[in-house]
Amino acid sequence: MSSAVITVQDLRKSYRYASRRGGLLGAIGGAFSPDYKLIDAVDGISFEIAAGERVAIIGPNGAGKSTTLKMLSGILEPTSGDARVFGLVPWRERKALAYRIGVVFGQRSQLWGELPARDSFALLASIYDQRGAAFEQRLKDLIERFELAPLMGQPVQRLSLGQRMRCEITASLLHAPSLLFLDEPTIGLDITAKAAIRDFITENAREEGQTVVLTSHDTRDIELVCERVIVINQGRIVVDQPTDQLRRRFLAHKLVTLHAPSRRVEIALPGVMRRASEPHLDVFEIDTRKVRVEQVIATALEGGGIEDITIEDPPMEEVVREIYAVAHD
Repeated sequence: MSSAVITVQDLRKSYRYASRRGGLLGAIGGAFSPDYKLIDAVDGISFEIAAGERVAIIGPNGAGKSTTLKMLSGILEPTSGDARVFGLVPWRERKALAYRIGVVFGQRSQLWGELPARDSFALLASIYDQRGAAFEQRLKDLIERFELAPLMGQPVQRLSLGQRMRCEITASLLHAPSLLFLDEPTIGLDITAKAAIRDFITENAREEGQTVVLTSHDTRDIELVCERVIVINQGRIVVDQPTDQLRRRFLAHKLVTLHAPSRRVEIALPGVMRRASEPHLDVFEIDTRKVRVEQVIATALEGGGIEDITIEDPPMEEVVREIYAVAHD
């Protein structure tokens, strides 16, 4: 018997839209007999996710990541294909599935903005039939872990983005779901808030045996939370492999930006390539398989005059383009 929590077979989601015709006559004709075209947001994907796995679904904007999560959580019905989550068809058995999954969409709230977080939690507990000592202890633990006690009496709409996201994740875990869907959970957050959320997601999943499916444009979310990565581009899966393999192949580069008031920075080390240069600013791409970032920074500082340093991952679009190119060689 399969241990898969999620099974997806040839899943597709197409949208129909009216194409525009040129000129006044074309616009008038289109109003009465529009020409429709189809766009495949998800184009025949298949995969399985086992219990306890932490999987990232990544890709550029419009690749089909969020559409996939919405079908798996029952929000959208596919055009064709099949998906089962805990043996349930999500879009047909959405209510039964809701008791077993938690969902966080980074740009949409499941909380009531005018109400204090405390009241939103109470409403959600009632919706999910959560009560008794076990629930009270779980809520207490979540409030303590995410340091929510000072926020419980404040209307959600007055909270900062980081505070709201901590409340959102707490809300998604109130009913102790076995599966957590996270769509851009750290979008717009500062470094400290991102770290707190990543740590909690990872530790909670390990302790509870929880399955996590995550979409994100932040490569640190992928590296620090997930064990496996599914890459989608133009609605199709182009790579499906463990995170450590993906890291070795595609995430071995960092971008280092140096601000210097009076000079062009020179770094003569293997694995260092200048990406951009303009007055008082230099951007280097670092191949971490050949040189450590710390060594690059130390070399830059030896020359003096460095005012500011920024270290970041390449944009996800660049990573995905490289993955896609390798997948089609």
